[in-house]
Amino acid sequence: MAIDSQPTASDADVSSVQVLASNIRESVQRVIVGKSETIDIAVLALLCRGHVLLEDVPGTGKTTLAKALAASLDCQFGRIQFTPDLVPGDVLGVNFYNSSKGEFEFRPGPIFSQILLADEINRATPRTQSALLEAMQERQASIDGVTSKLPEPFMVMATLNPVEMEGTFPLPEAQLDRFMVRASIGYPDRDEESALLDRFRAGENPDAISPSTTVGDVVKARNTVDQVVVNDIVREYLLDIVAATRRSASLRLGASPRASLALQHAAQGRAAMHGRSYVLPDDVKNLAVPVLAHRLLAESTIELRGMATVQIIAEIVESTPVPIERE
Repeated sequence: MAIDSQPTASDADVSSVQVLASNIRESVQRVIVGKSETIDIAVLALLCRGHVLLEDVPGTGKTTLAKALAASLDCQFGRIQFTPDLVPGDVLGVNFYNSSKGEFEFRPGPIFSQILLADEINRATPRTQSALLEAMQERQASIDGVTSKLPEPFMVMATLNPVEMEGTFPLPEAQLDRFMVRASIGYPDRDEESALLDRFRAGENPDAISPSTTVGDVVKARNTVDQVVVNDIVREYLLDIVAATRRSASLRLGASPRASLALQHAAQGRAAMHGRSYVLPDDVKNLAVPVLAHRLLAESTIELRGMATVQIIAEIVESTPVPIERE
């Protein structure tokens, strides 16, 4: 039985979240033509304190999306170009001796940003990749035994090139499990690409985005999302889907408890972005693939793991009965 003692979001509060999400989407679409679904996934992760894994070929706008999102919030943007020779200190920062002052000083790394782009994250060694784990989970970074809080809001947007595998290191499951959602931008259709060419043919600056909201508004919206109601019927539906991943003969690794929490929180975010103070089964169903697929391992007999897990989750969702609430 669910405990309903916590405060619930008001209609006015979720309406403000809906307006905020719409404003951010419109701001980002000044430089990203179309792609509302992918933009909404990024905004959803922001509102749910999650992180985004963008898996797509070069040139589709992954970096532009991250920079546009930061600009629309008027918050600090950081970028790390992951390479095999990158070391944890390049991510976290280092203590160095300042001879003029005669003391050690800390030079913060790019992780001390609010929107952090981890570009081609799989090109760094596992040791360097793991430097992000504490930051992504606990919003803090430990350097030389000293722990420092990261700024709020803090979100990692990491990119992967699914085609070029030479010189890359697979992300460990612990790392993948810390990304709330995986998304791709994809190629634009003909009309979208034509609009893109028209928009920037005169040399417009794609980074010229005016903030559409404030960090304070985002923090308030996050608190509202936390208060969106998930009733027992919807929660049981969510648990049925997660349990099915653990029983599936096609999977050798099912969804973790962290995945369950992420799916519930993402469903709360989607409900608020649609102006509702309660989660519907459709919220869970709509987000099952982007939240769960990248966390799973298909059996070795199934090739193309990424595509396979997406298909398996889609089949699980379709075969799981959608609850009907009776009066």
